[in-house]
Amino acid sequence: MRYALVGCGRIAPSHIQSAIDTGLEIAGLCDTDIAKAQALAERYNLKKDICYADFKTMISDVKPIDFVSVATDSGSHHDVVMAAFSMGLNVLCEKPMAMSLKDADEMIGTAEKKGLVLGICQQNRLNNTTVLVKKAVDKGAFGTISNAAVCVRWSRERSYYAGDDWRGKWASDGGALMNQCIHGFDLLRYLLGPDIDYLYAVLGNREHPYLEVEDIGIGLIKFKNGVIATAEGTVNTYKNNLEETLTIIGENGTVKLGGQAAERIDFWEFKDPEVNGWKTETQNFSSVYGDGHARIFEDFIRTLKQGGKPFVDGSAGRNALETVLAFYESWRTKKAVSFPLKDGATISMERISLR
Repeated sequence: MRYALVGCGRIAPSHIQSAIDTGLEIAGLCDTDIAKAQALAERYNLKKDICYADFKTMISDVKPIDFVSVATDSGSHHDVVMAAFSMGLNVLCEKPMAMSLKDADEMIGTAEKKGLVLGICQQNRLNNTTVLVKKAVDKGAFGTISNAAVCVRWSRERSYYAGDDWRGKWASDGGALMNQCIHGFDLLRYLLGPDIDYLYAVLGNREHPYLEVEDIGIGLIKFKNGVIATAEGTVNTYKNNLEETLTIIGENGTVKLGGQAAERIDFWEFKDPEVNGWKTETQNFSSVYGDGHARIFEDFIRTLKQGGKPFVDGSAGRNALETVLAFYESWRTKKAVSFPLKDGATISMERISLR
């Protein structure tokens, strides 16, 4: 299958390595700063003549293409995906899929109308640990789940934001919750929900006064099935990333996932002896991005060949986006926010104090 990448920044190597690992023919690399595309091509021993600064020109030159992945700045995801759809292309899009629910809905609706496939890179769903916990949930091994918690405690210093001028702005990025913590919120809804009753949140900017956005957010989430969850996300950890943990507590079982991206089992105890004995291969991630992109690519390719929906489709991406936007709406209104959200956008947070 022939593939092209749009956006050659920080996450792009995960996409290219996944394309290589899944046997795709890499037909094009595109970035408005063509030097980034050329550097990526050199890193992976690809020909530099597949590098472009303009997306539409690339597609015209290298077609036919089976799909593109979009790894541009968050604020441009909607426009790039819609442009790809207009050219009849299937799209695998980085998280967050958009900056507003309106844009997310347009992306989902357009894909359905045109008969195209839209997938979202929320790769932690495919961690070995997540797969095992989902198996336990589906088996009913937890019994009644009482409560759960996700904690994303990472570090992002000034140099991180200085590296790209779109970072740390409401119009093009959002803060710690949107950029770093959306994976954890996705796991909460995937494993416990997906339907939320209401959410109440507190946000702040404590250590990054040069940013518009939040560097910490803590929320209480009440699911419609009765589960009560807490969610904490911050990029204020001193110097290095600390952890991403996910804890689920039920009447017949308790699990805690740990590590950089919830890829390690820290605690596993179940009443059911069979489930209690389940094991999974330990994944040693070299970074917080994990190695789930290759699995996302594998699933997306399977979908294109066999039909159906990708494992992480547009609706899943929308759920994660909706959760983050509910955090923002709760802080903006100083009220609990009921689900589903009627609308929501990062831009609504402009001029809202985080102090």
